Amino acid sequence: MANTATLIAQLRALGHLTQAEAQIARVRVAQARTDAVRGELQQNSRNADERADAIGRQLRDLGAVPDVVSPVLGRAGALVKSTVEQAQPVDEALLSDLALEHQLLDRARYLGVLADAAGEAGVRKLAERLVTAHTATVDWLTTVLAEEALGGPTALRPTPLQRVAGGVTRAVNLPARVAVESVNRALHTVNQTGQEARDKVGEYASRVLRLGSGTREVLFAGRDAALQRAESVARRDGARDTASAVHETRRGLGGLTAGELPIRGYAALSAQDVIARIKKLERTDDINAVLRYEETHKNRSGVVSAAQTRHAALAKEAVGVN
Repeated sequence: MANTATLIAQLRALGHLTQAEAQIARVRVAQARTDAVRGELQQNSRNADERADAIGRQLRDLGAVPDVVSPVLGRAGALVKSTVEQAQPVDEALLSDLALEHQLLDRARYLGVLADAAGEAGVRKLAERLVTAHTATVDWLTTVLAEEALGGPTALRPTPLQRVAGGVTRAVNLPARVAVESVNRALHTVNQTGQEARDKVGEYASRVLRLGSGTREVLFAGRDAALQRAESVARRDGARDTASAVHETRRGLGGLTAGELPIRGYAALSAQDVIARIKKLERTDDINAVLRYEETHKNRSGVVSAAQTRHAALAKEAVGVN
């Protein structure tokens, strides 16, 4: 027979971690991209609170002294975590969330084995409930991370500080592969086209790199028009790589025109028509272009939600989550 003290110790640990999980879910609500995701996170936090209560009831049934410390520690731990992660890129914060969920899942499985050994049917039932809940959350977080890896749109927006932190390791508004590889190819090209072209393309390459590091140019009036003009001039002068880099910057900033979007006749389509066409998009870049444009211009919640949902479906396929 398993030691009841071990069973109680695991229940206490699960209660502590579940309190932290609930608090983190509440922090994540502010980062939700859509109302649907926001509602899901709010429900997640309520569900975590219910699981914490169920763990507390089970402890009382086993004759354990009520735990008044774990709820406080859980909230404090979540507060520390949410504060520290502001200095991390959003993917690191999500990986931390995922590590917490894996620990909860593994402890719940262990609790089930302990319950079987101790003949505690009530604890066994609770363990099964916890395993189901944490398995679903692990799958959800894995999908969100896959969305991040595929270039967005993600279910969660990075906070302003996380955008800056992400820019330290990745170009925020312009992927590093574009900012470095494309501009290098452009410079190689201009070495063969003369000093005049070199000076002109160098100007636009410099602008692209400044945008890639997330500087304040993105806030200036006329940004989209300036970038569109830069792309046009670069194409006219034969600097295809630089033009492509600027185009990707415009795409990421929501600066494409409706006519440049992967859905033909976008400006004249109703929200329902756009949603129907989003469901047929197969490339994450195309989905992201539509999302950025929609958020920057019309910002219709149904369209934004459809783009995020479609991207999530592709991310699930990428990681093999059902």
